[in-house]
Amino acid sequence: MHKKPKILILGAGYGGMMTASRLLKSSVYQDAEITLVNKHNYHYQTTWLHEPAAGTLHHDRTRMRIDSVIDMNKINFIKDEVKEIKTDEKKVILESGELDYDYLVIGLGSEPETFGIPGVEEHAFAIRSVNSVRLIREHIEYMFANYNNEVEKHDEYLRFIVAGAGFTGIEFVGELSERIPELCEEYDIDRDKVRVYSVEAAPTALPGFDEELVNYAMNLLESRGVEFRINTPIKEVKEDGVLLNDGEEIKASTVVWTTGVKGNSVLDKSGFETMRGRIKVEKDLRAPGFDNVFVIGDCALIINEEINRPYPPTAQIAIQQAYTCSNNIKALLSGSEKLEHFTPDIKGTVASLGGKEAIGLVGTKKLYGQSASAVKKMIDNRYLFLLGGMPLVLKKGKLNIF
Repeated sequence: MHKKPKILILGAGYGGMMTASRLLKSSVYQDAEITLVNKHNYHYQTTWLHEPAAGTLHHDRTRMRIDSVIDMNKINFIKDEVKEIKTDEKKVILESGELDYDYLVIGLGSEPETFGIPGVEEHAFAIRSVNSVRLIREHIEYMFANYNNEVEKHDEYLRFIVAGAGFTGIEFVGELSERIPELCEEYDIDRDKVRVYSVEAAPTALPGFDEELVNYAMNLLESRGVEFRINTPIKEVKEDGVLLNDGEEIKASTVVWTTGVKGNSVLDKSGFETMRGRIKVEKDLRAPGFDNVFVIGDCALIINEEINRPYPPTAQIAIQQAYTCSNNIKALLSGSEKLEHFTPDIKGTVASLGGKEAIGLVGTKKLYGQSASAVKKMIDNRYLFLLGGMPLVLKKGKLNIF
């Protein structure tokens, strides 16, 4: 009897989930054995995590059980952690076993980039998973709850430093600045006692984004009490705050690290050639030198040839890669050598600023305020629709668009 080829998908982030979904929709499961490996039994929306981190959205809204979206009769799901990929043996080593494959899709996601700054790992929080954002929310509330319970007032309890004013940093600061008035009321604290710092090493917040939109965002957030320290690198994160490069210390009991991501350390351990943990993929999304290994999402490095810089790792690109990747696997299974080339089609970029505020660039059109916020929600809902159709939008979507 002819043995079915084995397709192994590592990681159930945007890229991995959408690849699994596309392979199901194109009936590839009839010709191949598909296995999806993920360390949790749920998929979560990384681009929403800044909301539960600040406490403006319940964390369960950002996640969905994998078996509620993917048909487990047609795909094998294994809840386990990937430790190493042995390409010469076509094997993947998991924490509790190993799997072999004929075709491999690596979508293992990213890890926070610390740039080697001392104290980050020990003293800073990171917005990277459902568990990590739950911890941030609980810690923030604990600081507020503790403030009035102690005879000697600790001002640093009410100081919050967000390191990095890129997309995640600005979106988190936006949500936090919306949440603080509620917390002040709940815990009977004067709003003026709370300080939020957004610290960025680059010469501008939201580096690479439209200047007018950046100014709008900064003015709005400053009006909510956010203090920006731009062009100010952090030298060290301490237990009681941060030390800046210029020698100034800011005392704070909460430091949230959002200075960007690198690829997954499993790739380095597995002997792939990487740049900041990401593999520079071929035009058909295969890893250089491998005809059966595809790399997508945060693990894939793609150069934007117009500016000769890598595309930033975004959900939008990961979702688009999943379409190309699944089409190319289908082509290989049917014996075709003609594979699609991947070119990102950037429809636009929108950053939420908390409440009904956002900024965005869609094509050449600049969006501000409520209209940008509505577009952001529509983008979030579109992904849910592509993944699980209207039922998933109704269950998990953001339906109060305006």
